[in-house]
Amino acid sequence: MVAFGPMPAAAQQRMNYVRDAEVESLLRDYLNPLLKAAGQPTSAVRILLVDDRQFNAFVSPGRRMTIFSGAIIDTNTPNELIGVMAHETGHIAGGHLARLSQALPKAMAIGILGSLLGAGALVGASNSRQVGMGGAAPMGMLLGGQELAMRSLLSYQRTEEQAADRAAINYLNATRQSGKGLVDTMRRIADQQMFLASRVDKYLLSHPLATDRIAAIDDVARSSPYYESKDSPGLNQRHQLARAKLVAFTGRQDEIYRRYPQSDNSLQARYARAILAHRFNRGSDAQSQIDGLIASQPRNPYFWELKGQNLLENGQATQAIAPLKKAVSLAPGQPLLRVILGHALMASNTPANVDQSIKELTVAIQRDREVAEAYFYLAQAYEKRGRTGDAELITAEGYFMAGAYDQAQLIARRAQQKFEPNSAGWRRANDIITFKKDQG
Repeated sequence: MVAFGPMPAAAQQRMNYVRDAEVESLLRDYLNPLLKAAGQPTSAVRILLVDDRQFNAFVSPGRRMTIFSGAIIDTNTPNELIGVMAHETGHIAGGHLARLSQALPKAMAIGILGSLLGAGALVGASNSRQVGMGGAAPMGMLLGGQELAMRSLLSYQRTEEQAADRAAINYLNATRQSGKGLVDTMRRIADQQMFLASRVDKYLLSHPLATDRIAAIDDVARSSPYYESKDSPGLNQRHQLARAKLVAFTGRQDEIYRRYPQSDNSLQARYARAILAHRFNRGSDAQSQIDGLIASQPRNPYFWELKGQNLLENGQATQAIAPLKKAVSLAPGQPLLRVILGHALMASNTPANVDQSIKELTVAIQRDREVAEAYFYLAQAYEKRGRTGDAELITAEGYFMAGAYDQAQLIARRAQQKFEPNSAGWRRANDIITFKKDQG
């Protein structure tokens, strides 16, 4: 069952977050028009990708929108996924996370009140020496107070989910996109919930049943002048390539061939099979298939990225540099491409290339401070050039960005000793050393 809403922090910690420049670029192109329609700054919302085949998405504190890989793989058109993201945008624009935190104390108060009433009844039963079936009532009332609190909170969440659905239709209309994809997604959920509806108390669900959600938005979506609007061919192809990439990098061989058999000569099927060859160490075969992709779309940076990645991971770092430079030249704003280029330059082991890797990786970190690999490769590059203090400092910064503050401070203290007092490196290390966890 799809959540499409706020997700508890404990659940987020168990997730396998992954980074991919191509998929993130596509999701950003889906999201930015919706944020503008919602009056939200595009730079303020971070998109996260989870390697999980569930069809799910949620928003979390810090204005983060998390998309499960399953939500991309299982959407047949861009419009279906855009509808999901429009719903999540509704949560962000509506301030639902902040309001949910305000609703929690109210729900707790209701629960406490119910428990106090139950406790009073328990005292009365003890004083009158009631036994038997009557003695069971007070405990039922104690549980009832907790259930009352839960029902209050869940009712609030269902209201917010309905508000996000309505907001999604508004954003889709404002961007001249169809609401059909969102409705179709709800129909799919409704099919999954077919037997659930008759067996559960819908007032104990955090989300309205999909049939109720469809009833609330279907007519509004159909009344839009953009209801029959279709995704552009170019956007649709990017969506199909992203789906193929995720399946090919995470799926089993039998699943990949089932979805993208040899008889399928579409670009996305060829992409999936090229990635499959890359994953299973068919080096020359992979390069041949990737070269075919590049011949079809010579200005696709992610085909050049795959070519370089395949060479790099097969021990040919020097040969990987040229295709990776081509990828960066075609998408200069993508820090993840600079990270893999920096890795190849560093791994080639020539002094000039290592110096260039330091520049590329530094730019990547400046543009995206949450790319963990960039810190690791940059530390290696510094070490190769004998800059031990810089290597230790960037390692400390990497640990710090990952939230491993104790480890970061331990390494920062070691790094600080290698810099002149009050120099830039010394001050950066000192910022980590003097950081207090309750500041975060």
